[in-house]
Amino acid sequence: MKLSTRTRYGIRAVIELSQHEGKRPLQLKAIAERQGISVKYLEQLMSLLRSSGFVRSIRGSKGGYVLARPPEQIRLNEIFRCLEGPVTTAECTEDAEYCDRAADCAAREVWMQVEEAIQRVLRSITLADMVHRVQTPTPSYSI
Repeated sequence: MKLSTRTRYGIRAVIELSQHEGKRPLQLKAIAERQGISVKYLEQLMSLLRSSGFVRSIRGSKGGYVLARPPEQIRLNEIFRCLEGPVTTAECTEDAEYCDRAADCAAREVWMQVEEAIQRVLRSITLADMVHRVQTPTPSYSI
């Protein structure tokens, strides 16, 4: 499974907002520059995130974007679902009738386990956790 650009960029944008939680709103242009995302594309992402209740926009000369909820209350699985849709590895995991073999397919069981593992990880991480990871990066190991 490969994440879409929309999901990767959208998560980077909300992490950026999380890092500035409690400070003044961030302008779209500033987020776009820091994250290497085009302003036009970021506008589309923020529109999706705003309509799903993750961010809100503040108008005016000192306006911009802020998180709609505290970063501790926003889990990655919520943002993922908003931007990417459901975690799926194969059509048969969503719809058993997609394939005649679904009822006794060992591979389908494995794909469903993979999906659940991904969901479990995404549910376990909040935006606050992501900010903490940025502030205290994991040491790199060389072999």
